[in-house]
Order: sequence, then structure tokens, then C-alpha cells
Amino acid sequence: MSILIAFAVPGFIALLLLESVLTSYRNVRGYELRDTFASLAMGVGNVVVAGITKAWAFLVYSAAAMLAVVEIEFTWWTLPILILAEDCCYYWFHRIHHEVRFFWAAHVNHHSSTHYNLSTALRQSWTTPVTGPIFWAPLAVIGFDPAAILVAQSISLIYQFWIHTELIDRMGPLEAILNTPSHHRVHHGRNVRYLDRNYAGIFIFWDRLFGTFEPECERVDYGLTKNIHTFNPVEIAFHEWKAIWRDVRRATSLREAIAFVFEPPGWSPDHSTLTAREMQAELLQSGVGDQAR
Repeated sequence: MSILIAFAVPGFIALLLLESVLTSYRNVRGYELRDTFASLAMGVGNVVVAGITKAWAFLVYSAAAMLAVVEIEFTWWTLPILILAEDCCYYWFHRIHHEVRFFWAAHVNHHSSTHYNLSTALRQSWTTPVTGPIFWAPLAVIGFDPAAILVAQSISLIYQFWIHTELIDRMGPLEAILNTPSHHRVHHGRNVRYLDRNYAGIFIFWDRLFGTFEPECERVDYGLTKNIHTFNPVEIAFHEWKAIWRDVRRATSLREAIAFVFEPPGWSPDHSTLTAREMQAELLQSGVGDQAR
């Protein structure tokens, strides 16, 4: 766990407690004790795994830095540039972790809660610390210092904590620039129109630029398209890895086995289950506004 995250933890806890009180006075799902403890357990597990794999990430960035033709000094004026560049990398990290099933298996746990509150922000993966570093390696190739990249990632993670709430509605002109609670609620929705949308970390304009933006226009139904109905952290962390293995074992060819791993989540050879794009195409044809996978 980085020093920045360590300093932020007391603030996370204070805001979580405050939100749990305020939600009791608002028309929102609020907190469910077992769900909250599952999210906290996932967060603790992520801290342990990330503490071990930070060395791996630093090694990847250091190796990539050997290809750099310039060295960008870590200063007050290069930090905003690095944050912007890091956020672009985060967008593609996040998008690939939704659109490729192998990577989705590492990320799916973050979407497994049917509640949406600040504890959901702590429901972090135990395996993305392993699958993630390659997506930020280009920053080191550009010339950013590996340690500075880790700092920028921590800033992004801290920013994304507060947007996991239903207590904040729209934020006016900031909605056009920043990732806000409204935008991120869409991202956590299992409504068909909301699937695979709003991947941004800090700046929502990446989604607008790359065609994945969706505004919040209908009530969000949170969770997975097929909810797993468990509060067991181990099951939450590894259920999709188990499902991939099960599908690969029943594959009728090598090509089909590879597809079960690297096609989008929901892919099946007989279309008995559908990907997000296939469901959205059906939704568009049917004209129905609110369905779930």
C-alpha cells in the first residue's frame, strides 16, 4: 500500500461512517452489514496482494523505462501531465478488464455488490495487481519515472473512492469533464443500456472521445447481470476464474476453449448466453428500455 493510500485510509473510514448515517435519511439502498463486511474483506485482501505485487509493478515499469529516449523529471508541472496520461492508461486498463473475459475475471468482484456506497469502492480485486501493470508500462517508455507512475495511480485510486455514492446527484458543468457519482453509477449498473459504459478514472472525456459514454437517465440496477448471491470473499474473488475453467473443460475444440477465455464476458458458441454488445443490439431492435443480462 502506497504512503498516499495509507494517509487516505482514515478519511475513507470517516466518510464511510458518515455516509452510512446519511443514507438512513435518503431514498437509497444504503448499507447491508454482510455486504459491507464482504467489501471490506475484499479491500483488505487487495492491500495484502498489492503490497506483494508492487515490486512486480515497479519491475515492469523499470524494464519499460530502459526503452525511454528521454527522462521526464517529476516536478509540480509534470505531475498534472502524468495524471492525465495515467488516466488514459487507466481507461484502457479498465475497458479491457470489462471486454476480455480473462481480464474480467480479475475485475468482476468490484461489480458484484447489489449495493452502491462508499464500501463498494473498497471491494477491490485480488488479481488485478497481477494483470494490471502492463497497461501503465507505456508511461515509463515515454519517460516518466516508475515511482512517479505509482504516485499517479494512487491519486487516481483516491479520487475514485468518493464517486461510489448515491448521495450526490448531478454536479453541473463538472459532469462534462470529470468522472462523477452519476457517471460511475451508470458504470455499476446491470441495466443493458449501461453495460460496458463510463470506464473513466478521473476524466470522463475519455469515454466521450472513445464512444463509451452513457448518461444516467434511468434508475440504476446495481450488480452483475447474473448475481452470485454470496458474501464469501474467496468466492467473490475467484468465482469467474472457476467459471472460465469450467467452460474451457467443456469446450469442443481448441478454438472454442480459447474463445471462452478471450472473447467478451457472456460469449457462447451457441448464443445461449450473450455479450453486452449482443444484448444491446437486441435491446435496440426491440425498443425495450430496461433489461438485464
